[in-house]
Amino acid sequence: MELITQTLTMNGTEWAVLLFAALLVGFAKTAIGGVTMLAIPLLAAVFGGKVSTGIMLPMLLTGDLMAIVSYRKNVVWKNVLSPLPWAALGILAGAFVGNLIDDRTFLYLIGAVVLLCLALLVWSEWKGKDLTVPSKPWFYISVGILSGFASMIGNAAGPIFSMYLLALGLRKDNYMGTNAWFFFIVNTIKLPFQIFVWHNIGLSSLIITPVMLPVIALGAVIGFKVLKKINEEIFRRIIIVMTLIAAIRLFL
Repeated sequence: MELITQTLTMNGTEWAVLLFAALLVGFAKTAIGGVTMLAIPLLAAVFGGKVSTGIMLPMLLTGDLMAIVSYRKNVVWKNVLSPLPWAALGILAGAFVGNLIDDRTFLYLIGAVVLLCLALLVWSEWKGKDLTVPSKPWFYISVGILSGFASMIGNAAGPIFSMYLLALGLRKDNYMGTNAWFFFIVNTIKLPFQIFVWHNIGLSSLIITPVMLPVIALGAVIGFKVLKKINEEIFRRIIIVMTLIAAIRLFL
């Protein structure tokens, strides 16, 4: 009911943030995945903690489907399936924790998760090709649990799983296909928890997502066209700084 009410009464600022988030989701699927990190604290600051995750999830699933279609032949299933059961455990933990806390605490938790993922993103960027990961089972178990928890709380697990895939040395196409399938499955697992436990996905999500579909597609086209013409390193740094500011804003 809260989502429906907010949809019917959204003001210009809320629509602007929603459109911007949809554009970033599409852009992330064809260009730079980390840009969705910026949308998370912005949506949370405008719509509230749990409500923002309910708005974001259907858009992410739409973007996941686009990526799966584009990279359907490039998935490395071993790297999807190894951390997946542990990601489900992390999702369960996130659903339990999220159901116990109020929305203000939920905002703080989103901010903390985003800051943690930003730190991992900066570290992986700094290490570059020298980034390596342990080959022991505890590592993909940890990645799975953290990815599931961060994804459930704030849809913010991208940098955690990306660091894991980059350190495995996957080629770009295999990276994209594996990343797309992992998050499509994870986001699908999250759906019943958000619908029946948190009650933050309902009728309005069925309205918002189709409306945002052309914007998501536009973001994907822009990402495909623009990526070849921009300095990716500078762009990443701008996104990191903007996301840091937006995340700190949640604590204020």
